[in-house]
Amino acid sequence: MSPTIHDVARAAGVSIKTVSNVMNDNPKVGPATRLRVRAIIDELGYRPNLSARGLRSGKTGVIGLAVPSLRENYFAELAHSVIRAAEKRGLRVLIEQTDGDREQEISTLSGGQLRYIDGLLFSPVEIGQQDVDVLRGNDPLVLLGERIFGGPTDHVTMHNTSSARAAVEHLLEIGRTRIALIGAPETADDDASSGSLRERGYHQALAAAGIAEDPQLVVRGGKWTRETGLAGARKLLRSKVDFDAIFALNDTLALGALRALVHAGRRVPEDVALIGFDNIDEGRFSLPSLTSVDPGRLEIAETAVDLLVERINEKGPRSAPQTVKAGFSIVKRESTGFTTADSGISSSP
Repeated sequence: MSPTIHDVARAAGVSIKTVSNVMNDNPKVGPATRLRVRAIIDELGYRPNLSARGLRSGKTGVIGLAVPSLRENYFAELAHSVIRAAEKRGLRVLIEQTDGDREQEISTLSGGQLRYIDGLLFSPVEIGQQDVDVLRGNDPLVLLGERIFGGPTDHVTMHNTSSARAAVEHLLEIGRTRIALIGAPETADDDASSGSLRERGYHQALAAAGIAEDPQLVVRGGKWTRETGLAGARKLLRSKVDFDAIFALNDTLALGALRALVHAGRRVPEDVALIGFDNIDEGRFSLPSLTSVDPGRLEIAETAVDLLVERINEKGPRSAPQTVKAGFSIVKRESTGFTTADSGISSSP
């Protein structure tokens, strides 16, 4: 059982009201009492029950969203979608950026900022299966992304492997057979990362088509940024390896690769077809416009907010955690030879 506010009050020899005042930084609490209560909170590992905070109803009307970086287009657009989904339910959103740092991610799950929100949508990058215990507790929490499978919380994610396979199959369907991959993880140790799962889809598509793999076509390492995409495409060009298509594991990588290809005089899509992943808005306006996997960002936001609201309002014994995967589609644009967007390839329900 997780420690309660009653346990803290009993151990510190103070009232529940005093513990509450300490948690809310009430200046009326004396320094010695504050230090004693804080020490007990740390010792017991107490985390406030968000549903018991706020107004008389026990709700603040605010939910949290923790993402690695708002400079990454996908997470900025995800935040926008979450805000819109929350607004429809009369909620506001408090956003926190973790910078993809493990200690910051753990702090997000236990920090004092939790007292301002009724529940948290959390997209971790660095904590993994070994950190599953930090997810345990009574606070309403919904995980986003691929980290930590089979944990004690609801989890909304995407079809990373099957959608990546569909992306490569799209390139095969337009006659490309020398397909490069940019953004692959440095090592294959982390089977639960988005990069590993998407790379798996790449290999599955080639194997199903009977195409022998060429390790020279897989560019590993680096963060998923334009700079990494630029460097990855330049590495392919310098290597003189033959390639007629690139699958970039996200759109920002693809946009960087596009710059390198155009600068080198390679025509897209005539010489090299290009597909990304995430379907960020910027891809619609690149020249040529970028074909991309739409991983169901709007559905992810709507579903995650709905699940979180259910947890916030849950009464009685906690129901079993749910895992939901959003549907995906391939949005075909000019970088693979299409002049209009076509979401014709989609996942099964």
